[in-house]
Parts: sequence; structure tokens; C-alpha cells
Amino acid sequence: MFAAENGLKGDPRLKGISDAIRVVPHFPKPGIMFQDITTLVSNPKAFKDTIDIFVDRYRDMDISVVAGVEARGFMFAPAIALAIGAKFIPLRKPGKLPGEVISEAYELEYGKDRLEMHVGTVQRGDRALIIDDLVATGGTLSAAIRLLERVGAEVVECACVIGLPEVKGRCRLGGKPLYMLVEPRQ
Repeated sequence: MFAAENGLKGDPRLKGISDAIRVVPHFPKPGIMFQDITTLVSNPKAFKDTIDIFVDRYRDMDISVVAGVEARGFMFAPAIALAIGAKFIPLRKPGKLPGEVISEAYELEYGKDRLEMHVGTVQRGDRALIIDDLVATGGTLSAAIRLLERVGAEVVECACVIGLPEVKGRCRLGGKPLYMLVEPRQ
């Protein structure tokens, strides 16, 4: 669900967040309208509003783990985790974490990839929130859910700054709730 459908309709912070996201046409390839969040995180008010909206939503949900999906999920997840008193867990691409890891494969529109997590960082019974910048098909979030559930965590919700409107009905999250702040800009 979009934030505007969940009590934030007309909230000026959502417009400020959307306006702070730069659209880069034809990047990284022709036809793609890249949603550049670096302009969002370099705008202190819009960045704070983004974090505040997520914190307001999750502060009373007994979340113990905030998992950030590499790489842009790392820009939001640590601040949210700190504000709600949870630990931050990075979900990384293969070969980026030292030590023992577990991994989960997933399909992309153009191939396959994997997410990895350190063994022992998430415990059975942890209540997890997964954060990423954008959701398109839900493939990456679905892999993150499977990875956390394999170690016994309860995934409470997935959240993204940007969500495609059509993803609400098609997303492959196995019934897990999805919370999105804004739609992509054109």
C-alpha cells in the first residue's frame, strides 16, 4: 500500500519526497527512467521526512531487525533501525561479506542474482522489517524474505521509498505487506 492510502493522503512531506527524487532518462539503458535517490538523501528536509514517516509507522511494531537491501536500502535502513531501537542487518550481493554467510538466489528481468547475510546476525523469533529504495517486481524483496525466514525471523513488512503502482497486485511477496511512500516520477 502507498502511504497516501494509509492516513497520509495530502501530507506535504510525500510531495517533498517525490519532488526530491531526480529522474534520469535512459539510464542505465534506453527506455529506463532511473529514479535517482541521491538527490533525496542530499536534501536534509526530504531525507528526514522519509525517515520520520518510516519511523512513525514502525516504532510501535516491536521490530528487532531492520534489514537493508544492497545498496540503496543501506541509505535508509540504519537510520530507521537506530530510531526504533532495532539492529541493522545488511543484505549484500555475493562476495561482499567476510566470514560465514547464507544466501538466497532470485531472478531478475535480465538474469539471476543472490543476497547474502552473515550467519548468526538474525535469531529465531526476531521481528524483521526489510527496507529498499524501490520495488518493481518484488524479486529482490522476495529473496530477502526467504533469507530471513530461513533463520527463523518473522518478516513483519517490506518498505520502499518508491513503488510502481502496478506492483501492488503483482508483487511476489508471499502475502507479506508492502508499504511504499511515493510512485516513480516521470
